[in-house]
This record gives sequence, C-alpha cells and structure tokens, in this order.
Amino acid sequence: MARLADYFVLVGFDHDKRGSGDGQGRIIQRFPEKEWEDNPFPEGIQLFCQPGGWQLVLERKSPNFLVAVLTDINSERHSCACFTFWEAVESLQPQQNHANVTEEEDSKFIQAPQLFAPKSLVLVSQLDHTEVFRNCLGLIYTIYIDCLDFPLETVIGNLLTCIVPITGGSQRTISLGAGDRQVIQTPINDALPVTGCSVALFLKQLGINNVLDLFCAALTEHKILFLSSSYQRLTEACRALLSLMFPLKYSFTYIPILPAQLIEVLCSPTPFIIGIHSSFRADMQDLLDVIVADLDGGTVVIPECIHISVLPEPYLYQTQTALCMVLDPELEYADYAFPPSSMSASSMKFQDKEIRAVFLHLFAQLFQGYRWSLQIIRVHPEPVIRFHKVAFLAQRILLDDDFLIKVLDGMAFAGFVSERGSPYRACDLFDELVANDIERIRSEEGNPQKVLKHIKEISEKLHRNENPYPAVAMHKIQKPTEGSHLRLQRSTFPQLDEGMVQWFIDQASAKLKNVPPAVKVEMKCIVPMGHPTALIDRNGIILANSARRLEVVRNCITYIFENKLLEAKKLLPAMLRALKGRAARQCLTQELNLHVLQNRAVLDHQQFDYVVRMMNCALQDCTPLDEHLVAATLLPLVTAFCRKLGSGVTQFAYSCVQEHLVWTNLQFWEAMFYNDVQNHIRALYLEMECDHLTETGSVNGEREQKSALGVAAEQLRLWPTYSKEKQQELIDKEESTVYSQAIHYGNRLTYLLLPLDTSKNRLLRSTAIGDMESVSNSFVTNSIAGSVAESYDTESGFEDAETSDVANSVVRFINRFVDKVCTESGVSSDHLKALHANLPDIVQMHIETLDAVHRESKRLPPIQKPKLLRPSLLIGEDLVMEGLRVFMEPDGREESMGGSVGGPSILPAEGAIFLTTYRIIFKGVPTETLAGEQTVIRSFPVASFTKDKKISPHLRAEQEPQDRLQLRSSTFQLMKIAFDEEVGSEMVELFRKHIHKLRYPQYVHSSFAFTVGQSVKQVMEPKQKEKNPSLRTMSKNIMKNAKKTIGRQYVTRKKFTPPTLDQRGIPAHGDNLDQISVSDEMEQSALTLSSTIRSSDKSTMSHMIERACCRDYQRLGLGTLSNSLTRSKNEPFRITTVNRMYGVCRSYPSLLIIPQTIQDSTMQRISRCYRQNRFPVVCWKNSRSKSVLLRSAGLHGKSVVGFFKSQNAPTAGPSQTDSTSLEQEKYLQAVINSMPHYADTGGRNTLSGFTSAHMHSSVLGNRARVITLANPRATLKGRESPQGKWGSIRGSGRLSAYSLNADVGIRLAGKETLSLQANGGPSDSHYFRQQRVGLYIIGDKSQLKGAKQDPLQQWEVVPIEIFDVRQVKNSFKKLMKACVPSSACTESNTSYYHSLEESDWLSQLHKLLQVSVLVVELLDNGSSVLISLEDGWDVTTQVVSLVQLLSDQHYRTLEGFRLLIEKEWLSFGHRFSHRGAQTMASQSSGFTPVFLQFLDCVHQIHLQFPMEFEFSQYYLKFLAYHYVSNRFRTFLLDSDHERIELGLMYEEKGEKKSQHIYKSVWDYIDRLSKKTPIFFNYLYAPEDGEVLRPYGNISNLKVWDYYTHETLSEGPPYDWELVYGRREQVDDGERMDTMAPQTHRKIVWPCYDNQNKTEPDAISKLLEEMQMLECELGQVPGKWKETWDKIKTTQRTESMQEGKHLSSSSLLISSSLSHHRRSQCVYLHEAAVGSTLNLSLDTDSSTTSTPSSGIMGRKSTSTLYSQFQTSESEHRSYEGILYKRGALLKAWKSRWFVLDKTKHQLRYYDSKSDVDMKGIVDLAEVESVTLGTVAMGAPKNIEEKAFFDLKTTKRVYNFCAQDCQSAQQWIDKIQSCLSDA
Repeated sequence: MARLADYFVLVGFDHDKRGSGDGQGRIIQRFPEKEWEDNPFPEGIQLFCQPGGWQLVLERKSPNFLVAVLTDINSERHSCACFTFWEAVESLQPQQNHANVTEEEDSKFIQAPQLFAPKSLVLVSQLDHTEVFRNCLGLIYTIYIDCLDFPLETVIGNLLTCIVPITGGSQRTISLGAGDRQVIQTPINDALPVTGCSVALFLKQLGINNVLDLFCAALTEHKILFLSSSYQRLTEACRALLSLMFPLKYSFTYIPILPAQLIEVLCSPTPFIIGIHSSFRADMQDLLDVIVADLDGGTVVIPECIHISVLPEPYLYQTQTALCMVLDPELEYADYAFPPSSMSASSMKFQDKEIRAVFLHLFAQLFQGYRWSLQIIRVHPEPVIRFHKVAFLAQRILLDDDFLIKVLDGMAFAGFVSERGSPYRACDLFDELVANDIERIRSEEGNPQKVLKHIKEISEKLHRNENPYPAVAMHKIQKPTEGSHLRLQRSTFPQLDEGMVQWFIDQASAKLKNVPPAVKVEMKCIVPMGHPTALIDRNGIILANSARRLEVVRNCITYIFENKLLEAKKLLPAMLRALKGRAARQCLTQELNLHVLQNRAVLDHQQFDYVVRMMNCALQDCTPLDEHLVAATLLPLVTAFCRKLGSGVTQFAYSCVQEHLVWTNLQFWEAMFYNDVQNHIRALYLEMECDHLTETGSVNGEREQKSALGVAAEQLRLWPTYSKEKQQELIDKEESTVYSQAIHYGNRLTYLLLPLDTSKNRLLRSTAIGDMESVSNSFVTNSIAGSVAESYDTESGFEDAETSDVANSVVRFINRFVDKVCTESGVSSDHLKALHANLPDIVQMHIETLDAVHRESKRLPPIQKPKLLRPSLLIGEDLVMEGLRVFMEPDGREESMGGSVGGPSILPAEGAIFLTTYRIIFKGVPTETLAGEQTVIRSFPVASFTKDKKISPHLRAEQEPQDRLQLRSSTFQLMKIAFDEEVGSEMVELFRKHIHKLRYPQYVHSSFAFTVGQSVKQVMEPKQKEKNPSLRTMSKNIMKNAKKTIGRQYVTRKKFTPPTLDQRGIPAHGDNLDQISVSDEMEQSALTLSSTIRSSDKSTMSHMIERACCRDYQRLGLGTLSNSLTRSKNEPFRITTVNRMYGVCRSYPSLLIIPQTIQDSTMQRISRCYRQNRFPVVCWKNSRSKSVLLRSAGLHGKSVVGFFKSQNAPTAGPSQTDSTSLEQEKYLQAVINSMPHYADTGGRNTLSGFTSAHMHSSVLGNRARVITLANPRATLKGRESPQGKWGSIRGSGRLSAYSLNADVGIRLAGKETLSLQANGGPSDSHYFRQQRVGLYIIGDKSQLKGAKQDPLQQWEVVPIEIFDVRQVKNSFKKLMKACVPSSACTESNTSYYHSLEESDWLSQLHKLLQVSVLVVELLDNGSSVLISLEDGWDVTTQVVSLVQLLSDQHYRTLEGFRLLIEKEWLSFGHRFSHRGAQTMASQSSGFTPVFLQFLDCVHQIHLQFPMEFEFSQYYLKFLAYHYVSNRFRTFLLDSDHERIELGLMYEEKGEKKSQHIYKSVWDYIDRLSKKTPIFFNYLYAPEDGEVLRPYGNISNLKVWDYYTHETLSEGPPYDWELVYGRREQVDDGERMDTMAPQTHRKIVWPCYDNQNKTEPDAISKLLEEMQMLECELGQVPGKWKETWDKIKTTQRTESMQEGKHLSSSSLLISSSLSHHRRSQCVYLHEAAVGSTLNLSLDTDSSTTSTPSSGIMGRKSTSTLYSQFQTSESEHRSYEGILYKRGALLKAWKSRWFVLDKTKHQLRYYDSKSDVDMKGIVDLAEVESVTLGTVAMGAPKNIEEKAFFDLKTTKRVYNFCAQDCQSAQQWIDKIQSCLSDA
C-alpha cells in the first residue's frame, strides 16, 4: 500500500520578481507543510510547472496538464503532475477595478484583462497514475472555476490521505468527497512496466528503424534528446523508450521534461534521456554528440561523430520483420488477389503490448543462457554474484559482436545482474521466457506466423498484467463547463485553510496507526536456469573446426607423448595451422588434460618444447576475448607440465608462456578467481548435503548435476530455518574458502608474472613470445634471459616499473588484485592484512626457485640452428660483412605465404644476411617443415637501397630477437629481417652503417662499378690511386685548352675551373650548374678546332666523330662531319662543334645539330635564354615528311618576357634582350626554312617572327593556335595517319586519348575539303596555305602563360600541363608501397588497387604517351616540333625518346635502342647520379626514377606491338635493374662532360680488360646476346616505315610485372652468371636427402621458381636441344643467332617455291615478299617443357595484322594478331601506294589506291589496312591519263617521270608514284581499264 499523493502544491507567478528579466514562480501553499520521513519534498518544483518559463500573457489560455519526472538523491523517481490555468493579474488601481466588477456582475462574459498570469496545481507522488492525477487536479479546478459547493480543503485532505495498493492486480475505488468516483487498477506484477498506449504512439511517431536506432543507442549509453511541441508527448515517449528496455533499467540521467532554465544540462558528459520543447531547437546546434529525435517530424538525427552499434544479425532482421507484422498486418497479404477480409491492425492498447512483446522476445534471445554465466562467490550472509562476460559471449559465438559487448559492459546490465542474479527470488514474465521458451524460439526461427503467434501470446500476458479484469466500474468525475476558463472569475484561487487540511492528514495517520501493517507477500522461488546455450556457429563456417583438423591435433599430441617425435614433427605444421581455429584450441586443452596425472606431468626436453610451443601457438592469433578462454583452460596446465633440469631443479611450463598480455589483465584473473571460488563454494555445500543423505545412487547423480546457482538457491531457501550458530558457521566456512583461493591465486600470479631471469630487472614484455615456426631445447635461455627491461603499460599495474625492481612490481600488482577480489567477496580486514603480509615472502621464495631454474637452463645444449648457406658471388664482388643470422619475415605479398596460389609457406625463412660490395643478400631455408628442402634467396644491389626502418617486434616470434629491420630497394624488393639473439645490437648498427656507407659513397668513383675486383679495404677508403692515368691526363689537357680558349677573354660571369678530384663527385645545384656564358663578341674563328685543340688532343675529336650518335645523325641526313672537319654546305643542317669543350653547355654533348644558316656565335647568345644553357638542337628527322624534332630546356623567366616581346611595341632603343629575341626568331625561322614544305611558302622569310603567344583558347577564339592536353576526352576526327599503326582494332575510338581542338586538328590532318572559318573568314587555298604551321613549341603551361601570339607567324606554342620530378618521386614511393607492401592490407583503403590508384603512376605514364603520340602526329603531318620542358633533362628526354621510338623502327632494334639511350639520355645529360642519389652529395635529393618511367612506357608500347621490337621484355627489365645497380659504369654521372673529366668517355685501345668484368652494360649485353637469345624477341617481324600509335588510356595500361614478380629460388634474374651461367651445384648444406628417388616432375611455384628457366618457351627449348645434340655428336655447338638466321633463310626459300602451300615442317620465320606483309602466328605451348611448336603462315598479300593491346596476359600466343580480309578484296584488279595532291591545300599525301575493273572505280584509303574508303574516282568521268610535272611541295628525291595526272570532267587529279616504272604501270592499268569499258 502507498499514498496516492505525497504533496499537493499551489504554485503561482512571483509578482515581486517581475521586473528582474524572466518571470519566476513561487510556491504559494504546500500540503502537508511538514515533510514525510520516507519521502522528502523535492526542491525546484516551480521550474517544472512552467518548463518554458514563467511569463505573463495577453490572452487567457486553456488549462493544460503535464507530468514531469523528478529524481531525488537516492535515484528514486517521483511523478510531478502539473495542472496549469491562467488568472487575471490584479490592476494597479484596485478601486476602479472593484467598481467595474460591481457594475457588470450580471454579465457572463467580459472583455479579457490586459495580462494573465499562470498558476499551477501540483501533485507529487511516488506512483505513476497519470489519468488519476489528471482527474483529481481537474476536479479541484472544476470546484474552483464553477464555484461548486464542496470545500477544497476536504477534497485536498482526502486526496493526500488516500491509500492505494501498488501491485497484486486488485481494483481500488476512491472518492475525494465531491461526488466523484474513480477506480484505480493495480498491475499484477509491478516489475513489468505499465505503458497504456505510449509505446504504440512512440512507434507511430518515429517509425520502426528510428525506434530501433534509439533503442540501440540507449542500451549502448549514448545521449538521446527528444523534441516536441507537446510536453505530455515528451513524457510518453521517454516512458515508452524505458519500457522497451525492460528487463534492463536505465540508470543515467532521465528528465522527460527539461525546463528552459536548466538547458545547460544538455552539455553533460554522461549519457542521458531528456525531453525538451521544440521551440528550443535553435539551441541544439552546438550539440555534436547528442542524438536528436523529433517526435513531431518523425526524424532521428545521428551526428557523424557517433557510431551506434546495431543489433547483430539475424536478430535485427527478425525484430524488424516482427514489428512490421504487428504494425501493418495487411502487408503480408497486400499482393494477394483475394486478401483476407478480416485482417486489420489491433487497437492501440493491444498494439502497444504486441510491440513490447517483440522487444521482450528479442531480449530473451539475446540473454538466453545468461544464468549459466553467473558466478556465485558468496551465499551467506548475502549472495554475491558476478557475471562471466567472456564465457557468455563464447557460448553464444558472439565474441566479436560490438553491440552485445557494449550492452554487457553497461551500467544497465550491471543492475540487471545485481537485481536478477539471485537464484532465490520472485520471478516474472522475462524469467519464464528465458528459462522455458528458448527452445520454442529457436524452433520458430524462419517461420513468421509462428513467431507472430508467440508474440501475441506474450502480449496477452502483458495486457493481462495491466488489465486483469475485463469489466471496470464506471468513473464519475466532475468537469468544468465549456468555456469556463474564459469567464471572469470573481477572485483568484482561494487561500486554503492549512489547519483544516492538516486535520484531515492527522486523522488519517491516526487511523493507520491502529491498522496492522500490510505485509507484502513475496512469492520467492528458485529461479529456473533454463537450458545451457549450445555452441552454434550461425554462419555455418566449419572449415577451421572440421573433424579432420581435430584428428590432426589429437594424433600429434599422441605422437608427442608416445615419444614418436619424427611423426610428431611431420604433423606439427598442420597442427599449428589448425590451432587458429577455436575448436582446435579447445581440443588441445582437452587432450593435454588427459596426460596430467595427479596435477603433474614430467616430460623430457623435446616433449616439453613441443608442448610449450603448442601452448604459445594457442594463445596467439586470437582476439583478446578468445585469449581469455584459452588462457583459462591452459592455466591449470602450465603449472602441471614440467621437465627436470637437474637434481632438485624442475622447470614448469609457466616460465615459457609468460609473454602473453593476458597474464597481466586484471579482468582475466578476477574471472578465473571467481570461477574457482564458485566451484569450491558449490563443493562445500554439496558435501554438507551428502552428509545428510542416506541414499547414494540417484541422489548422488542429482547432486553432481546441480549447478552452483541451484545449490545456492537451496541454501538461501533454508537460510531462515538455520540457527544463528549454524549461520555463522556457514559464513566462516565461505570466508575461509575465499581466503584460501586468494592465497592460491597469489602463487599463480607470481608464477606467471615473475620472469625467469630476475637479475636484469626485466619486466614483462608487451608482446607474446610464441613463434609457431621455431623451437629449441634451450628455449628459455635464448628467448627470455637475454631480454632487457622495458616499461609496461599502466593498465597492467606496472606504472612505475622503470624505477623499481621486479619483485616490488609483482607484489604491487598482486596486492591490487587481492584488494579488489577480497573486498567484493566480503573477506574480513584481518584476513586481508594477513594476505598483504604474506605476499612479499611468496614472491621472494619464487625468485629463489627461479634462480636455480635459470642457472640450470643455461647448461642445456645449444640450439641446433640450421647451417648458414653462403651465397654465390660475382667475379670481383667481395664480402663486406660475414653472414648475420636472421629470420626473413613475410611482408604484404601473399604469394610467399601460400596465399591464393596455394602451396606451403616459403616465408618466414631462417638464414643469414650478407653484405657485399655489390649486393645485400639473404640466403636461408623456410621454417615451414613441408618447404624446408627449398632455398630462399632475396637480394638487391646496395646502390638501389632507398630506406631502412626499425620495426616493432612481431607477435609470432618465439625466440625474441633483439632487433628488426625493414630494408627497401628501388628494384621493388623488400626485406623484413629479425636478427637472431646471437647478433648483438652493435653488429646490427655496424651492418646499417656499412649499408649507408656503400649506398652513398663520397665520390662516384667509389661505387662498385669502379671498385669491382678491389679489396674491401680499398672500397672503404675515400681516396685511391688513379686507374687510368692516360685518360686522366687527356681529360686535364682538354680542360686546360678550354681555359686557354675561353677562360680569360670571353667568360662574362665566372671563370671556369675544373673541380678537383675531391669535388668531382658533387654535382652542381640548380642554376649554378652551368657557369660558363660566352660573350657576344666572340668570333666564329675563335672556336675552330685548329685553334683550340693541340695535335695531341685531335685524337679525342676523332673519338667524338666516331661516336654512335654522329653515325645516327648521318643516317638521318642531319649533316656529315668527317675527320678532316669539312662539312657540306648543301644540307639544311650541320654538326656544330661550338660545345666541343663544353663551354656553352656542360650538360650537352660536344657535337650538336643546328640549322646550316646559324652561326656558332649566335648559339652562344641564344643559350643564355634557356635554363642550364640548354638551347634548342635537332635530335631527329622524319625521313618522309622531312620535319625535325628539337629539344631544349625551358626558358628563363626573364627570357620569356624578351622572347615574347612584341616587335611593334615602341622601345627607347635597342637592347640586349631585343637582340637575343631576334636571334631566337632567326633560329626558329631557320628550322622552318630547312623543311621543304615551308622553304618557299608565301614569301615568309621576314623575321617579324615570334612576337607573342597566348595560351588560352577562350581569348583567341576558334583561330587560336593552341593545343591543350587538359581535356583527355576531346577527340580529333578525320586525321590521316599514313603508314600508322594503332595499338588495337578493338578500341572504341582511335584518337580519344589525344585531345587536340577541332581547328588545330583539321589543320594537322590536312583535309582536302574544309568549311568556312568560324569567324566567317574566307576558305580559299591561299589563306590556308598561310595558316600552315611549320614549328610547334611544346612548353610548360605554368611558364608560358600571359603572352599573346601573332596570328601570321609560322610557329605556335603548345602549352601542356606536365608533372615534375617531385611528383614522380612521390608517385614512385606510393607505387613501391602498393606493389611491395610491408604488411598485408586489412582495410579497403589500403588494398592493392586502391594504393595503385593513389600512386598516380599510371596517370603519369598516360600523360607521357599522350604527349608523345601528339608529337608523332605533328611530325608525321610535316610540322617540326621543339620540346622545351623543365630543365630539358627529365620529361623532355622521356618525350623525345618515346617520339623517336614510335616514329623510327631503327630504334626498336637492339642496336637502335642502345643508340637512342646513349644519344638522348647519356649524351644529352640526364642526371643519372643526381636522380639516382648515387653519392653522398645527392642523398638529400632522394631517388627519382625518370629513366624507369621511360622504360615502363616502352614496356607498355611493347605489349601493344609485340612484333615491332627486336628486343624482349626481359631486356627492358634488365636495363631497369642495372641502371640503378651500379654494376656497370654506363649509367653513372650526369653528363659527357663529367665522364670525360673522370676519364670514362673514351677508353684507350691498348687497355687490357678483364674477361669477366664489364664496365659497359652494352658490352655485357652484346657478349651475352651471342650466348643466349634471352634478349631477343622471336615475334620480331617489323613493317617497313611503321609508325606506332599506342593507346595511352589508363584502361589500356598494365602494371609492369617487373614491379610485382620475384624469384625466391635464386634472387633477381638479372645477374645472368648467378642464375643461368653456372650449373646448379647443391652443397651438403642445401642437399637434404641425396638418396631420395629422382623424378622428372617438378612443382613450379609462381613466386619461387624462375619460370623462364624452368619452363622455357618452345623456340628457346628447341635451340637448346639443337646445341645439346651437336655436343653429343661431337660437333662444335653453333651460335643460336646463326641457327636462327639459317632457319629463316630456309623458310623463305620454301615459301617462295611452294607459294601459299607451306611445308608443315617449316619453322615460323617472318618473310618479306615484295611489297607484301606476311602475317604470322606462333603457338608457344606452356604446359610442359618439351612441347612442340605449331606454325602457320599466310602469304596472301591482302592479309594484314593488327596487334591486340592485351595479349600478354593470355596463356597462348596463337592469337597474337587478329586477321581479317581487307574490304572488297575480290574486286581489286591492281593496288599500291601513290602520293596524291590535295584539292584545297595542295598538300601531297600518301594513299593506298585500288583499281577495280569490276566496278570501274579507282578507290583510295589511308593505308592498306584501312577498311574505310576515303574517296573514289569514277572511271566513267575520266577524260585522259598523262604524265605530269613536278609540283610545289611534292615528295623529295622522286623522279620527274614518276608524276602523272588524271583528268576528269570535274577536276584534275595529280599523282606521284615511287618511281617512273610504277607510274607507267599505273598509267597502263588505268588506260587498259578505260579501253575495256
């Protein structure tokens, strides 16, 4: 029984504080005035009466009602029902007001007064009867407003003295003495919430998903704020949310209605559920961690910073489905053709209970089996119960579920355990569900109808709890008349008689004293336990827990304990892998328990090592919660298994498994302690029961089956029947049990926390020491004893571990543990003090025991480590450091770990790391037993080393190494090495220092390429003797002559002094690189060879003339230069010697190509305008269009201004800048005039020139001559590309990658028909002839912006946006991390493809190919191009080289590609030393792989055109590897100037060379090519004059396998002598079993074996077999090239004799029959080594081939080219190439013409392979065919008789054949066709 209302309060507006800002309320009267003892009056109640604030209003409002909830200091909640009405404020002139009232007292309605003040009637109660409170306060208001004849004091007195029942389901009728009657219905069980319709309304307002979000947020302790314009709705919503959480109770801040004056409560750091009026929405903007639910709008806003853990599946889906069925039952039948007519939703009251039933059903599923995880620690005098969270989650297979873990850690669940944990108490509906309905719930899963039926049954119970009686007596409540609140009251609410009210209260109290107190009947019972939760894996994943793997675990343990150690060793790897599964770990502990007899199991050393290894493996590779479970089962075992070390000395397993963090986790130890205490308490009471039992059989069985909670429940039931002595005896026994366990666990903690070697003040390491891959007899000696002290995490209890010894730290930790568990277990203070006193002695005794164990453990035999395998070295390669024993750990490349390709784990491996003068080498064997016969080799050149990093210890290291290093290489190699404990830290540091010393020598001549063959001591010395004094002398003489010639008179900025030997390895920086600038007055004669070079140095010039680049210039027709230094005046270009002493530009070669008309003195002045003095020079010439390719650096900032200065602008006078600008214009005009197309066009020989340039097409309009690459999607249509070849016929658009604007595109394409100009200008031929552009200058957009261009000039600027070297450097770093990750990716944003995309490497390749193909198009269309980017030695070199490679097939041969690199990269001064950071001076600049990027582009082109390259992909990888390896001198230094200075450029002929030491990579390649075809491409079959146009889209680019592939069997395959040159010699250390049977079968592992070596291609295999046969026959083996050429010749002969019918035995050779392209197809079978070769040839002249861009990834090369028939081949009477003159622009273009007698047509195409016809000449319109004359712009070197004209009725066609015979043949064929018609 309880009071219906504790207090009645009258609260009104405080007029005294009216002027102090916001109004305030004050308590006018309170009844009773004296506080109840059991329920003090809550303070601040006036704030909740008006939550929005106390305010006066102008209109009288209707009365309102709300219920606020107040929480007192004892966390008890009180309902505060407020009934508010408004009264008129008394006027300031009371007399006048009184007169008005008397005059109009008969009037019923009067005009409202000016102001109205609120007044509240408040009830404060511990009960929650909202409707009863509303009725009671409404009755009081009605009596007042309608002036009823009932005294208010009587009504209030009856209200305050009304006593109602709380529970039991009874009805109580009450009356307040005013003719009223109300029935109060009590719930049957007050533990269940009473909700009415609030939950149904809550779901209706917010929806299912929003309510579930709020539900999860409340359970996981987030802040929740409700908004609504209705205060009562706020209260209802908060009540509904709390009722959904049942059986959990919300224990944080709960304020359903928050007053405005307390709004700062929302900033509280603790969780809350608060409701606030929606008018304060604007104040919520700053709340970043609050979930806001708008009840009126139906929305829930969750901030981005908040993550709400959601219900685990399948519970979330099941709950959503059940709620849908409850709220919308028609949904299931909505699609039925004949839906049931009776389906409709339940009423709100029933729906409310159904919704609650869904959530109660959910909690029963979530908490099923929770009682089996309760730990009873004490039974008497009060039960103490703990919840074992880890055991519960393990039973449910939900160890990783975030939601349930947070719920179990929350305060609500802690209250749940304390309230419902007791085994003997009253039960409710939830207890019945969890105990009895779980099996039913499981069976109903997946059947919605059964679930709905079950939910309705639960809802009926909930409804019956609130409404036990179907019929309720009628209420009778007086209500005010309608509109009474608008009536003018005669007076305000009256002052009540306090004495009268108090008299009623006193009378009621007196009556209650005489009534005997009501005794609440508590129906206590033993709480049912329910069924234990079965271990069910809902995902059905049983792979790791399969019976086969469990059998492996059992067999391995059996072999160990039966001493069958060889069998156990075979099974051990499989067992260790199986232990990653949960079931296998459980099986391990069960099997080990079987071998423990009387708590002890003594093993020998090998058995002990195996058992310890398995224990460590079981404790690793698992989550922390899993680790708790495994450690709990292993804890008894680690103190049972032991081995004898000596007389009286025993080592237990706990000393070898200490390194796991679980042993320092207090929660683990508490759970273990409580579990053991529970078992002993259970045993205690079961033993007592056993003493009183007489029957033994079945009773004993029942006794054994009783759970600890069941035993405790029985004891709690019997407790009142025991005598006080018996009760005290039980209390003492329990405390003694807890105390003894505390002592026992003090010892256990000591075992696991004290390290074996306590002398070194070593604390517990933060990582585990269990390594599944290594074991030794002296495990403890080598892994624990040698460790150093480390600070420990404060969470473990070792906060000040660094400053105290181990013993004190362990004692403090144990004291902390003992304090907590003993306090919670109710141990007396005396026992606790005794424990604290004994702990130091326990620890000290154990330390003394460990000292003996540690001493004896050192006497164990040493570790039987694998023999160190020595690596093979190159001739001249010496060891710097002997091998250091290390473990090679796996990185992020999964192939070596088995991964997706399968196979055993090759890594980790055990071996040694070697440092030589050339490489860093690891050589060892895998630790995996099944892969132990293999040899693992990883190496990379020291010169390619980029970064080393110390890495944190790995969790799997069983033998705890001291140091770990990660070494990265620019050859895409990564080494993660862990040094063995025998390697000291000083040796590791020495190893690192030697690496850095070799990687960054002080001078470049200290690198391996120079010191090869010398001793290590010489390598480490900074100075050494000159190796070639003659070369050195020659270099000094050249520099001396340079100083004599230009040193004194003509150096204007700084005198040039050659650097000393100490300075030569340090390159200059930035603009200071070239300090020589020749004055304007220098004469031409001053720079002739005769005046600058003495007779002794003229041999040097002959070397220059004989260089390959000069021969290439002569091949291209760019000028001749004989030894007599005479030059031809008739050629447009000449070879100049202006830079022969490197006086103009040190980074340029000595001989350069410039226009014939430009004097050398002009070049001196022009060079000043360009960065690093790298002025424009010609490097290549198109033999067909005669256009030239030029290269230079970008312009200086000042030079750009002068260069683009308008010639028409007024100037004060001539200046040096103007002069320089004119010189540049002369140079550019000379380049244009050298081209036959532009030498005579329009008289453009004036030098108005390059006046301005503007880079924005938006300003120039459609006439702007600007080519931009900013938009990669723009296309150029209609461009002719004679003799061009595209990467794939499958491309959607040929030119989609090259974004020229339409105007430039039409001009470049040379179309014969053009429309009018966009600006309306004329389209006559003269206009367009003037608009032809002879020279395009490609420059950097950032440096060429802001200038304007003259529309009449013959050159134009192409501004492009290109990446710089910093971007290349950063991109390369990201590419290395993507291709060679240091660890396996665990997140999506670190995956391989994501990292590859972020590197932008392919984007940069795309840009390079894009620019290169653009330049190829320009050159092919007859325009010259100048590449003028950055400093002219990075991107410029890349683009120029790619353009030549694409345009000239000579550079696609082995000799030509070498020439290209020597000319463009070496001679033109790419900074190999600086970009490769080859010396200490360039170390800070970092590694920038510009040359590697070029090779990657060549690789991409090679993939798309495999038949156009003589060299193979291996050739490119070889260069990519050795350009950074420093094995050869080719790629050292930054320019020819530096190479001459160091004596490297020209070797004297008399110098003796070692047979095996090569200084040049080209010599090495040449000699190796004679031995093996490894660099040769068998598919090489080029087309004459082929111009390649590869696709550059990123989708067409492939990641180079050079970046991702490795060969662990032999290391990088680019040092041929180490891989191919020697026969495999397996020494004793590598041969595992010489008696093993030999087999021809071989398993090839992708990451281990060299596939080119183990599975060679068919042709290489046949050539090798031919050599072997020749050796067997006693013949001298022939060279492979001779054999190949012989077979080619034979095949040609056979094909010519047999025509189209080839011999089936002939080999594939590409043949070239006159003017016909032979297509070929090679099928290289890859399945086996000795396979056959299928060959097919098609000699049909009409068949062409086009390569596919994606062939490299296919298993067969038989479909390299798609073959197709040219269009209309059946109607081709005669065909061939003719030059045709355009109709409009008069430009000569090469076309493929087809004469068709059948259709009487002459058709022409772009090329032979083109299927789209470009034009047609109807022979019916032909009037005559005659010989023609040479026309302007015709191709050069063509005979005059090769021209002929075809006259039709419409126009005259001008043709040009290749020679006069072809022209005559065409004339005859056409005339024959005309005569036949």
